[in-house]
Amino acid sequence: MTATQVESFGLPWESSYGYAQAVRHGDTIYLSGQLGHRGEDLLAPAPLDAAGEVTDFSGMAEQMRQTYVNAAELLGRFGAGLENVVEEVLYVLDIPSAFEAAGPVRKAAYGREDPQVASTLVGVTRLALPGQLIEVKFIAKV
Repeated sequence: MTATQVESFGLPWESSYGYAQAVRHGDTIYLSGQLGHRGEDLLAPAPLDAAGEVTDFSGMAEQMRQTYVNAAELLGRFGAGLENVVEEVLYVLDIPSAFEAAGPVRKAAYGREDPQVASTLVGVTRLALPGQLIEVKFIAKV
């Protein structure tokens, strides 16, 4: 039987939606979509118009950096780190601003010019929180 370990941040949306932030099953760690928050506060929330649509994507890099910080914290609870990530999927509201931010932010997060991780960038129309610009799902092997 394979042991399973589960980790969360203790945030309100974890219990209201009903999920764990991270699950380790055997030698694989699955991280739920991570976002750029500290505690309950979203960093650099994008401004919204009256219809709730984002009007400025300039906070993409800041949210992206914090997303990788949060992922590294969760992975650390399993004795792992970003160096163990084998796949990531970035869900973003704006492909051009994400593509501009992703190179520098990801290279810094992974600590190398050529991150050794399979990566997919997907444009979406909405994310979970108002002002949220990015969410990243990770799979790591230990």
